[in-house]
Amino acid sequence: MSETSNTKLTTPPSAYKIVNIPEPYADVIQRYGVDGKFVNSQESPWVPFGENAAIRHLAFDVRNNIASNILWIKSGGVIGTHRHRGTIVMVCLEGSARYLEYDWVAGPGDLIYETPGLTHTLVSDHPEGVKLFGWLQGAIEFFDENANFLETVDVWWYINHYETYCREHGIPMNPQMYL
Repeated sequence: MSETSNTKLTTPPSAYKIVNIPEPYADVIQRYGVDGKFVNSQESPWVPFGENAAIRHLAFDVRNNIASNILWIKSGGVIGTHRHRGTIVMVCLEGSARYLEYDWVAGPGDLIYETPGLTHTLVSDHPEGVKLFGWLQGAIEFFDENANFLETVDVWWYINHYETYCREHGIPMNPQMYL
């Protein structure tokens, strides 16, 4: 890479300020745009998800059937066989996880990208389990060990999961999470 191309991408230290960039569609963005969001994850409780797991909900986007959360399998264990009806992106934060159907193991910093129609079984063999950040679009269908359908999990399920737990435990709901 030449020195010229390097300097074009480098922001000078004096640019540590808000820069008003000309926007040809500023009026349209003002009328129809949606502000970005900040969600303090510490304001979201760990909500039980089976006997050995919990979910820290981070965001709900009902217009696009998207939920974001951190899934915590607390020790070695299994989430179960499920099929994705949308795209799922996960990043391993701690521990490790794998799918029984594949030969890889995800560790801290690794990316898992799942496409619609895939069926697999999420497990953690790590003694301290795993924490996975997830951006989940579309429904996830869960099945038992005999391939019998159990439940569909989508943005509405995640909202109900979060809100029911908060109501039952007197925890205020975080309006930042509703995109």
